[in-house]
Amino acid sequence: MSLNERVQEEIEALEAILMDDISVSYGDNGCPELVKSTIFPSTADDTDKQYVCVTLEVKLPGDYPDCEPLVQLRNPRGLDDTTLNHLYRAIKDKCNEFIGQPVIYELIELIRENLTESNLPTCHCAVCLYGFSEGDSFTKTQCFHYFHSYCLAMHLITTEKHFIEEQEKLPTWQKSTTGFQASCPVCREPINCDVQELKNALPPRELEKAQNFQVTKELQMLQAQMRQLFIYQKSRGGIIDVEAEENKLLLITESSENSPGDDSGPSLPPSDPPPNNGVLGRQPRTTSSR
Repeated sequence: MSLNERVQEEIEALEAILMDDISVSYGDNGCPELVKSTIFPSTADDTDKQYVCVTLEVKLPGDYPDCEPLVQLRNPRGLDDTTLNHLYRAIKDKCNEFIGQPVIYELIELIRENLTESNLPTCHCAVCLYGFSEGDSFTKTQCFHYFHSYCLAMHLITTEKHFIEEQEKLPTWQKSTTGFQASCPVCREPINCDVQELKNALPPRELEKAQNFQVTKELQMLQAQMRQLFIYQKSRGGIIDVEAEENKLLLITESSENSPGDDSGPSLPPSDPPPNNGVLGRQPRTTSSR
């Protein structure tokens, strides 16, 4: 049996087992080139209990299965770098073990088994930036992002409040006709959730244990230095006052040239890295009025 026939036989078996859970891309010669499958943990078809997932991409070289395929894990959800690195090592070992044999189904089952064993999000809540501890109530959005239920509720309540405030400032013809739509704090995809139910959840444990923020003397000194930089940049035209410039059509700055006596303005302490946005080191731009 030729290599192509062996690959075709493997693909047909995968499509018969996985059906719509697998997609295959073919090259100009009609041979399979790329196999993709999004893998979830085994939860007896209870999708609400699937907290992690990842998309497996297997690129098939011309000599496959007599050589190792190229494997990539795309769009991981709820998985940290440690878990992904462990998966990559296990995939590498499995590919080496199955040189000369079909390996794609073995890889899918290997990943599914690992996801089932670690079916809890190992990422951080994007709202409070704390991890998920045992006993924390958390929510999985439709886009597979994770938040403490309490944090997501507070975020959505605040977001809706700001939306209403902004709508009240607009003329009638500019106001939204659809109303407020909750969106994921990470990817901005629309989400549907019961805010009242989320609000009843307890705050995350790490958030309750966190120390209250205090302004130290070092931070006060840094704030004072940054305030001096802001005032200096504003005096040189580096900061635009939106309200003051609201009715102007053209911003005109004075023409100046650097000289040894020019005031360079305040700066941060030498130990701090210089700003990388180019504002302080930028030469003043000359604009002539017409």
